[in-house]
Amino acid sequence: MASVSRQPGLEAAAGFRQTKRRAKDQPESPDMTEDETLITRRDGRVGRILLNRPRVLNTLTLDMVRVFTQALHAFRDDPHVHAVVVEGAGDRAFCAGGDIRALRDGQLSGDRTGVEAFFREEYDLNLLISAYPKPYIALIDGICMGGGIGVSAHGPYRVATEHAMFAMPETAIGFFPDIGGTFFLPRLPGQLGIHLGLTGLRTTGADAVHAGFATHFTSRANLPALSETLAEIGVAALARFAEPLPPCTIASDLAAIDRCFAADTIGEIAARLAAEPGGWAAAALKALRTVSPTALGFTLEAFRRGADMTLKQTLDAEFLLTRTTMAYPDFAEGVRAMVVDKDRQPKWQPTRIEDIDQGVVDAMFR
Repeated sequence: MASVSRQPGLEAAAGFRQTKRRAKDQPESPDMTEDETLITRRDGRVGRILLNRPRVLNTLTLDMVRVFTQALHAFRDDPHVHAVVVEGAGDRAFCAGGDIRALRDGQLSGDRTGVEAFFREEYDLNLLISAYPKPYIALIDGICMGGGIGVSAHGPYRVATEHAMFAMPETAIGFFPDIGGTFFLPRLPGQLGIHLGLTGLRTTGADAVHAGFATHFTSRANLPALSETLAEIGVAALARFAEPLPPCTIASDLAAIDRCFAADTIGEIAARLAAEPGGWAAAALKALRTVSPTALGFTLEAFRRGADMTLKQTLDAEFLLTRTTMAYPDFAEGVRAMVVDKDRQPKWQPTRIEDIDQGVVDAMFR
């Protein structure tokens, strides 16, 4: 297990930065240890957590979730740590989510022990972050999807760069936006979260702040200096490095997004999009026609339910939903098409939105 370093001040800061440069410049070894895939240490006033699998976009494993949780408990009890800073190694991704290939393997093998442990402990980590007693700061540069949003969006401070890219593309693998996604996506402005959660479309750069995925905007060029200053003066560094927020590029589409995605069913959403002028509507409809129809059905239902739940209630409901949705054929098929074989040609059951079986969707929640 990775341990929390007790090195003070500049020595620890230099060690962390050197480690991060090695993570970016060197390929990941197939036999990397936990100490290498997630690195924790104290640096001045902050505790640092580095997701360190750049070759695979810093995707989370169960061991990483466990070390992450241990580090948060240790930093919480350390009087020298005033805040926690979370980063991803390299410049391609903060964290692209969980190791979905391994989860598919566990589901297909019939032994869900590891699958259930991953989801339960990941969701417990999300809940821990949401109630963490010290400032929790995620510095997000590059891809942030799925589990990456889970270890950032539940904290109070999320800094996005112009290269940050947020998405919840789970419907494309026959799954649903979990890690509390059915809690926070319905709480984004208007119907924007429903739109993004169903289609899996991306939110980038400053738009992520406008949408609510991030709280601060800082350019990539200034991110290293912000990270260092956090160790010196703590959370006050966020105001020092916050940059003027560029206009929201989708502002003119928000009213139409609200009209289309407020519909009660996927079929009605699709019909409203088909009647809506503008390139954004065509892109959204194309996305809906590409992903799993059944996943769209149970995702919309999960959003409607999650809008009236607490985060803990939502995470508990999501845990139960992983069991029924992963057992449905679209999950294994979606991961095969998008991650394993990468032919991008999933064979959904059924293939069309118009053929969604509401009885099958309702059974997912029993």
